[in-house]
Amino acid sequence: MSRTPRALPPASPAFYRFVRAVVMGVCRPLFRVQVVGVEQLPPDGPYIVAPTHRSLGDVPFCSFITPRVVRFLAKVELLANPFGRWFFGNLGAVPVDRGTTDRGALRVLEDVLREGDPVALFPEGTRSEGPQLATLFDGAAYLAVKLGVPIVPVGIGGTEHILPKASLVPKLHRVAVVVGRPLHPAEVDGGSRRKAAAKLTAELHTELQECFSRALTLSGSPTR
Repeated sequence: MSRTPRALPPASPAFYRFVRAVVMGVCRPLFRVQVVGVEQLPPDGPYIVAPTHRSLGDVPFCSFITPRVVRFLAKVELLANPFGRWFFGNLGAVPVDRGTTDRGALRVLEDVLREGDPVALFPEGTRSEGPQLATLFDGAAYLAVKLGVPIVPVGIGGTEHILPKASLVPKLHRVAVVVGRPLHPAEVDGGSRRKAAAKLTAELHTELQECFSRALTLSGSPTR
């Protein structure tokens, strides 16, 4: 049974913008960050950002696409102490129990979407390796179908060279972030949600792979 609370204090937009400005000010010149396709983002309202996941650095680089607060999932250990809960909580993090089906965390993201704000959900789940996407989970698509909100695929290339798995020391490498076209779920009856989510996940896989391949090319990373 999940330990994640069903509700969290709201993120601090001012703190989020401050941290984002610091991250962008340091990372943009250091990693020569290129962001493509931000004009495709919905101008307002809720949507689900679905990024690729190759590094711990994917979360801060994902913030480059919009100044809006985007709530994201973070392993519960990061918020286990007072400082972590204050810091990541103000950034909009939603704690999730890794290795379980944490429905409490998904309910929090659902509440955020109902309030009209965007969320981020890595459809690959955990960090993967290589230029090809891992099998995608249906969680993002199911939320999109249930609430009638679009999914925005975001390919992030280059971060796998900065902070790969099992690495604690970052390295310099160009980073590219490619925003794809929003995918809008079809309207369905409750009983058809899972089939609709599976179909949307398949569509997301195709679009996200295209975004990721382009991001890898722009970042100078191997595409094979």
